[in-house]
Amino acid sequence: MDNQPEQSRPQEEKSKARKKPSLLLITVILGTIGLVAQLLWVNWPKAVAEPEKLAPGLQSVIERLPGNSDALIYAGLKDIKASSFWKEVIPDSLKTMEWLQSDPAFRQIIDETGFEPIRDLDTLLVAFQQQNTKRQKYLGILWGAFDDKLPETYLDEKSTETRQYGGQTCYAFSDTLWVCRHSRREVLLSNSPQLLRGYLEPANSFLVRDSTTASLIDKAIYKSHFWFTLSSTHWTLGALQSLTSGNKDVKTLGNLNRIQQLALSLKFDEGIKGYTEWIYRNRTSAYFASTFLWAAIKLSSTSGTRTAEPAKALLKELDVMQNLESVIVKTDLPVEFFLKEEEEPGY
Repeated sequence: MDNQPEQSRPQEEKSKARKKPSLLLITVILGTIGLVAQLLWVNWPKAVAEPEKLAPGLQSVIERLPGNSDALIYAGLKDIKASSFWKEVIPDSLKTMEWLQSDPAFRQIIDETGFEPIRDLDTLLVAFQQQNTKRQKYLGILWGAFDDKLPETYLDEKSTETRQYGGQTCYAFSDTLWVCRHSRREVLLSNSPQLLRGYLEPANSFLVRDSTTASLIDKAIYKSHFWFTLSSTHWTLGALQSLTSGNKDVKTLGNLNRIQQLALSLKFDEGIKGYTEWIYRNRTSAYFASTFLWAAIKLSSTSGTRTAEPAKALLKELDVMQNLESVIVKTDLPVEFFLKEEEEPGY
């Protein structure tokens, strides 16, 4: 009788040990919860910013564009130049830089007429189409002060060839530059007479024909200052490499290179508001791309890394989010962000 309590103790200890949950079971439960949470996050639509509407005049111009677009770039130069950011932050070297002068024929026109793009242009819209692996066809629509800078008499005298499209005269200055005075304040530039004809004799709406670019335009949140859309994977990869060229860790993330299309827009006012959306083939690719990008940004912006201090400060202001098949990166930088170094003692 005296030995019964001693015999029952090992049995009670074994029973208690069996009741403890195993480490494997805990790991499986936590892993399952994490997987479910990840699946919910990947497939859960997030709230995004409401995009601005296209101005009616600009929409009518875009609807006239011929064919499909690999890249579409818009710059509201007049509004940008009126912003506090332009006046207080942009250096004079950029304000006086030579714009749109890479073509020798156009450079000659500028020299002979006194037309200065940075001063005389109000608005710019350029559409690109891939002609082959090395060359892009483009159509530029420029609005500005052309009355006394680009008269029909000058175009007729200096051009080497003329063609009539849609009741308008188009002037050739070289094999890669055609010019058309579409209206008093509107000039068309192109390296392809076929694109000029498509614009001057529109068949149907570009926004209906090119549904991919139309969708990307809607993803460009800020419509009044600067935005561009990249529908071609070739263009998109090139732009992504440019955007990440300053950060080797970001540039080498292979998953980012699965990007399909891209839209980016900027608003210059009391600083810069930026919003870009990168579209991937599926939600899983977008999730891993956003995760890698977020981790690379956090790693590069920490102290002790080789990233330059101004770049670290900028990286800390970037907000990265995955939304279904997209990766969204946005920021809101006040003017003081760009002027703070100048205001510090010793500078």
